[in-house]
Amino acid sequence: MRPFQTSLLAAASLSALVAGAAHAQGNDLIDELIVTAQKREQAAIDVPMALTAYSGDTLEKLGVQDFQQLSRFTPGLLVQDQSPNNPGFVMRGITSDSTEATAEARVSVFQDGVSISKAQGSYIELFDLERVEVAKGPQSTLYGRGAMIGAVNLIQAKADPSAMSAWAKMGGGNYGQINAEGYVNLPINEQFAVRLAGRLRERDGYVDNALGGDAFNSVNTYALRGTLSYRSGGKLSADLIYNFQHDDPTGTAFKSGGFSPTNPLTGQVLAGRAAWEPAALAAPASFGQGELGVDRTVQGATALVNYELTDSLTLASVTAWREFESKEVYDPDGLALPILTGLNHGKGNQWSQELRVNYDAGGRWTGFFGGDFFHEDGSQRTPLQFDERMGLAVLTGQLNAGAAGLGFAPTTPAPAAVFNNTAFTGALVQGIAAALSGNRLLLTPATAGAIAANLRSNHQEVALNRGDLDSVDLFGDVTFRATDRLELSGGLRWTRDEKTTTFSSATIGGRSVLGGVIGAAQLAATGTPAGLAQAQGIIGALQLPIVQQIPTLPNFGLTFQPTTGNGQAFSQDNEDSSFTWRLVGRYALTDDANIYASYARGRRPEVLQAGPPTTPGVAPRFERVEAETVDSYEIGVKTHLREQGLRLEGAVYYFDYDNFQTIQQEGTVFVTTNAGKAKAYGFEGQADWAVAGNVDLFATYAYSHARFDGGAFDGNHFRLSPDHSLSVGGSFRLNALGGQFDFRPTYSYRSKIFFDDNNDLPQYQRPPRVFVADVAQDELQKAYGLLNLRLAFTPADYPLVVEAFVNNALDKEYIIDAGNTGDSLGLPTFIAGAPRMYGLSMAWKFN
Repeated sequence: MRPFQTSLLAAASLSALVAGAAHAQGNDLIDELIVTAQKREQAAIDVPMALTAYSGDTLEKLGVQDFQQLSRFTPGLLVQDQSPNNPGFVMRGITSDSTEATAEARVSVFQDGVSISKAQGSYIELFDLERVEVAKGPQSTLYGRGAMIGAVNLIQAKADPSAMSAWAKMGGGNYGQINAEGYVNLPINEQFAVRLAGRLRERDGYVDNALGGDAFNSVNTYALRGTLSYRSGGKLSADLIYNFQHDDPTGTAFKSGGFSPTNPLTGQVLAGRAAWEPAALAAPASFGQGELGVDRTVQGATALVNYELTDSLTLASVTAWREFESKEVYDPDGLALPILTGLNHGKGNQWSQELRVNYDAGGRWTGFFGGDFFHEDGSQRTPLQFDERMGLAVLTGQLNAGAAGLGFAPTTPAPAAVFNNTAFTGALVQGIAAALSGNRLLLTPATAGAIAANLRSNHQEVALNRGDLDSVDLFGDVTFRATDRLELSGGLRWTRDEKTTTFSSATIGGRSVLGGVIGAAQLAATGTPAGLAQAQGIIGALQLPIVQQIPTLPNFGLTFQPTTGNGQAFSQDNEDSSFTWRLVGRYALTDDANIYASYARGRRPEVLQAGPPTTPGVAPRFERVEAETVDSYEIGVKTHLREQGLRLEGAVYYFDYDNFQTIQQEGTVFVTTNAGKAKAYGFEGQADWAVAGNVDLFATYAYSHARFDGGAFDGNHFRLSPDHSLSVGGSFRLNALGGQFDFRPTYSYRSKIFFDDNNDLPQYQRPPRVFVADVAQDELQKAYGLLNLRLAFTPADYPLVVEAFVNNALDKEYIIDAGNTGDSLGLPTFIAGAPRMYGLSMAWKFN
């Protein structure tokens, strides 16, 4: 039997089994959640798509404070929180995590329908929410062109003129945890109200700093929100919302898996190589802020207006402005030696306006039509600093200085002082010149030593990419109730993008001497007399003490070559227009059960990829990467058996991709490439069961078979896409000691995860794709599960909740990412997941 058919049969069998078990209970304990996934209020059971929705109260009970925790309980969703500057949103196997200003998201994140999808501005605190809706599958007609594979919509709590209310929560725990949040809702009169909400989260890092100082992977965040709401009691309602958030955590622990953390002065080994053991990382004082970490600010304002034009027509307006700026200094080589240090500095500013008219006369036809305009300008600046002497040792496999006979183990980097020895580094210059030229460029010890003396300890390069986008959308969606039980829907969206892509690259403070050696060796490797002559000329200049003052010598870069004039910016325009659509049929089997089928087209816009030139001092490369399209087919069943206390949903899907866009590493630069065809199919299910008056259970499960079908990565798994994921949990309540105890255990599981589309296979990790070959397939996380426990006590006579919690109760050791920038140097790095964390909190509510 084919896997797709097997999943469908499993879904049907699960539905019958759970429905039969629940029928015997006879409880009516599950409330229906009202959602707006189709731009109108509906019970979740009536929405014909795979939709996971949680109320704000449910998120609080589950202990969900961020996207990563949300994804543990959402089938088909995985969120990687490497840092607030670089999150990864993965839905049904598709990852959206590029930080380039020109990149387009596949998985869109929204606040009240406003796109906040740019990676460096998308990771926000989840607090004071009315609900969260996660819609899977192409949702372009409902949410916009960015929702190629799905959308996460955060519906924030609005101010309420009807009554004053307030809520506050404070807590703490191990690793220096401090958590404080709350809101106050203040009516001004019968029509106006103000709501103020905020959150503060602090936590020490959980990967110790072997060099002393603050531990890595900390949390230091505060977020504020103000809302002014108007309710006329008649035709008009309006909300003005302002959000602000600032993040200032310590650096991400990019931990080398191949070399031990050492004291850079003595070479003493300070800890083991496992990702969760202490890391020896640092930033040179001459680079960035001189310390590792993130400094990020996100803010925005949204105006929501709804006006009833007639009894059947409603006008909705969504006006929004948003900006972010994020700087992250990181140590991508994973070692204490200053081999390579990076800075990712992203900025973005956007403005959007949507106008939509909804029609509902209570008859057979409902729908909406409208249009929107979206403007965005963003930039990403990525300086890098190299110690060329140490970089040379990495490229030649001599980071432990084995050729010098100092006795350091192959996994122990030599002390920094060793790389001051020009006899040692000169021998390395000889070796790399000979190897890269095919023994056509043979240097004398004197020449190589002179070049080694000119290698820079603080060579810097910088690349800048900018994207300026104007996008216009026209859209419409119509639902026809053919009978009392059969409903047919169709939607169409037309999008036109006008984008300008800008790129520049430069060296800072001088040319790369090591880059010059590599360039000369590559010229000599051609074997032509002209190439050999040029190579000899370059080598002659590189050995001179005045090498940085020679105007005729090319301005070599190491990781990327500078553009004309050492940093001139070049721009190209690109226009792209398209249609996306959906067709859906829903049939009510009973008043409590629906079956639906859908076909949808999703599209990721054409990308104008910009990259550094291949030789110094010329224009950059611009390459158009064709638009990615996906045809989606989905069948689902939803049932809400109120008398039995059961809600059950299941869906099977099939995706067919063309021109699949993936991120590929070229040196230390990540570029978007066309990987050809890809296919994915799977099953998602979720169940809630009110077993009795004091027991509730839930479960979610997702199976995702996401693979490349041809092209460079034929047969590979999609990155960050486990085949299996599940979560189970419950609420067990007991009245005692003058109140109620509520015990809420949850368990989440994921099968094996690869962190790159190349699946860390050796054939994809050889030069020229990377500088140093990687022959070990170790950049993956094997299957694992996490157990969380929460115990709350609520006194009968006081609006108080006291709660104890333990996350990762079994202290499971696991990683959340591997490979990263250091992989191009043969120095793959690994990032540990959070260990066991526990604490206490107290919450008070006034109503």
